[in-house]
Amino acid sequence: MSADDRLRDLGLTLPETYTPVATYVPAKRVGDLLFLSGQGPRLADGSHHVGKVGAEVTVAEAYEHAKLVGLGLLAAIKAAVGDLDKVEIVKLLGMVNATPDFAEQPQVINGCSDLFVAVLGERGRHARSAVGMGSLPNGMTVEIEAIVRILP
Repeated sequence: MSADDRLRDLGLTLPETYTPVATYVPAKRVGDLLFLSGQGPRLADGSHHVGKVGAEVTVAEAYEHAKLVGLGLLAAIKAAVGDLDKVEIVKLLGMVNATPDFAEQPQVINGCSDLFVAVLGERGRHARSAVGMGSLPNGMTVEIEAIVRILP
């Protein structure tokens, strides 16, 4: 089953890719690797989910925010490569805007990781770091960046 078929079966659609608002590109290819810039949980109107996880945002809500970021990352991959069936996820860096005592960053970033495995199967399994941050741009709850291998 293709990644597009899996997305459809999950009732998910990829969002429109975004235009960066600063001096960077959404994705940069180097050989067979694709480096994806960090993305936040972007809503259809261009705004983001905001707040501190562990205070006004729950782990369950932030998990869904990370899943939304995963959809944005998949959209960026598809825009850069053209076919989600020609990639494997190598590494994620997941950052959580959290209170100082918050310690459940892995459970939050699982929203993205679980999505990648659901859509890409074994090619979605990856190395990962999940860390807490004192703040993230515009107060967004999570930011995730990825390294992807483009298959021959």
